[in-house]
Amino acid sequence: MNGKIPVSVLVMTRNEEKCIARCLAALRDFDEIVVVDSGSADATAALAADAGAQVVNFRWSGRYPKKRQWCLDNLSLRNDWILFVDADEVVTGELAQEIGGLGFNAAGYFIDGLYVMDGKVLRHGLRNRKIALLNRRMMEFPVVDDLDLPGMGEIEGHYQPVLKTGFEGERIGCLKEPLLHYAYEGGWHERHERYAAWERGMNARNAWPADPVSARQALKRLFRALPGRGVAAFLHSYALKGGFFEGKQGFRMARDRYRYYRMVQKQRARK
Repeated sequence: MNGKIPVSVLVMTRNEEKCIARCLAALRDFDEIVVVDSGSADATAALAADAGAQVVNFRWSGRYPKKRQWCLDNLSLRNDWILFVDADEVVTGELAQEIGGLGFNAAGYFIDGLYVMDGKVLRHGLRNRKIALLNRRMMEFPVVDDLDLPGMGEIEGHYQPVLKTGFEGERIGCLKEPLLHYAYEGGWHERHERYAAWERGMNARNAWPADPVSARQALKRLFRALPGRGVAAFLHSYALKGGFFEGKQGFRMARDRYRYYRMVQKQRARK
């Protein structure tokens, strides 16, 4: 053993030169770091190589598997445990330490992402919870009916990986320590217009895969059925989850959630 955390970290990139060095610097304690780059036109790949990461070039075929599952299917990785990290995310030292101390007695683990806005970590309001750490022998990303939807992209959308056949009884854990998500560093509105178009199509087709945790699945179904999701999302972030404690940043976060679901509604109105 090399003393590193026995996890292979996969970082998805395309034109991420502004944040890739920060992302990779936080991963030094992991056994393997692979940057999977989709033809960046900037210095992303060069910066990643300079930081000591392995760089793999990716070109999507336009069909499934999409990017994350393609990595699980095709890359010769040293570990079965995989941590997916976006280039605008940072694994904190506390999270790395928690992963390093795991017994790895589940099929995957939810990790909370704390948003960073104006240099401030928002500990109240919205948390982005996703299964980012998984055993590739037990979990996979599902195929959904979205290839012809507006806003669809090469990376799996806002849904969770699922348990493979034969592993349906495996546990999904949840880590205590968060990672940091610098999602507000440019391009928020443009990205979320695409996400809204895609989500509207997914809703119309009822194409969402089931969440591997039944309670989360029930809440998602309830939320998607609400007629005023924008208002509900604002109140959830700002009032129920205490976004008001974060001052103007907490209000902005809640307001942007409202705006996002209004975008989804406008997509519906155009149809």
